[in-house]
Amino acid sequence: MNTPPPDDTRDAESRRAEQLRRLREMLDAVLPTNPFYGAKMAVAGVTQGQDVDSFDAYARLPFTTKGELSEDQDEAPPYGTNLTYPSPQYVRMHQTSGTTGSPLRWLDTEESWSWFGACWADVFGAAGVDGSDRVFFPFSFGPFIGFWTAYEGARRIGAMALPGGAMSSEQRVRAIVEHKATVVVSTPTYALRLAEVAAEAGVDLASSDVRVTIHAGEPGASIPGTKRRIDEAWGATCFDHAGATEVGAWGFECEAHAGMHLNEAEFICEVIEPDTGDPADEGELVLTNLGRLGMPVIRYRTGDHVRLAAGPCPCGRTYRRIQGGVIGRIDDALLVRGVVVFPSAVESIVRRFPAVGEFAIHAQRHGELDQLTVQIESEAAADSEATTDAVAAALREALGLRVSVESVAVGSLPRFDLKARRVTDHRQQTHD
Repeated sequence: MNTPPPDDTRDAESRRAEQLRRLREMLDAVLPTNPFYGAKMAVAGVTQGQDVDSFDAYARLPFTTKGELSEDQDEAPPYGTNLTYPSPQYVRMHQTSGTTGSPLRWLDTEESWSWFGACWADVFGAAGVDGSDRVFFPFSFGPFIGFWTAYEGARRIGAMALPGGAMSSEQRVRAIVEHKATVVVSTPTYALRLAEVAAEAGVDLASSDVRVTIHAGEPGASIPGTKRRIDEAWGATCFDHAGATEVGAWGFECEAHAGMHLNEAEFICEVIEPDTGDPADEGELVLTNLGRLGMPVIRYRTGDHVRLAAGPCPCGRTYRRIQGGVIGRIDDALLVRGVVVFPSAVESIVRRFPAVGEFAIHAQRHGELDQLTVQIESEAAADSEATTDAVAAALREALGLRVSVESVAVGSLPRFDLKARRVTDHRQQTHD
């Protein structure tokens, strides 16, 4: 197992002191010239860094929400007022994927872009990736930030970056093999899709040079069944990672695979009960980034539902961890007959069954009752009824909810290059 850098093993007290020092420095730099946070913090009685002299004072700062940021950009297009510096200092523009609403546009200065790349270098380092590796990026490099920052992280550690844009999935599979890539960065869904395409093309990915796969964009890489499938299909070790365009690369999995570390060297991290805002062991993740002064976020409600892990990590890092990665987006949770269902909970069950390939989730209302239906592609056609019954029984036991499971033809469900969109809530469509 890799030896973590010294800062990763710092004791909690000294780390919190360092976080508070950097927070005060950030506030001194941001508040005088950033209209969004200058006004927001002034309402809370904070006009300079020394006004936040403890974590009790920090906990009284107002939360920031995505809705606020979106409204600010709508009212002051195109980038809003959360800008600390004059426009010539910004060198990059990216935006969110837009899977949970209108995309947010985000600007970076040279300094903040370097900080974001350093956070990604931490992701690579925890996975044992270094300058000797060849990292393949199977994406088209559009305005979504995720792959650009991973590319920057590879540059920082001296690894060879192999771009895979403007290629079909089969072309990407062959490029991975031909270039002897040792690392692949993708969503977990697309890693499985590439494995599916490779099998159809007669390419054995498990015998390729790939030894590490790193994933983000959805919870799958921390779901045991999904992680196992990726490991087996690629003959490699699968690592989870988490981040957001407006926040940064805030979480990574180490070689102990004992949960996802919160990068507390670069972020102040909280978990709160969503309805009350009180501290909690399970709830919504709230983040403040400490190195992105040009367009920062302070006490940002990420919308990610997480559960803190107990005890130290075997790797020796003292960062806190979240158990099982991001459980799901709070907005994506389905309320079905009084039961809260995260799509990741369904995936964790479905992926237990080797015969099941792709799947889709449908929430519907029949009369006064809600119904959850899961469609599955069963590769063993002769046993599809038995598989369907077994999946239905497992879902009922795990969720405490009767779920209708339907077997559909292999290849009939959508495939995804980026974030999967497997959930359709027909109740919302009917209401709209």
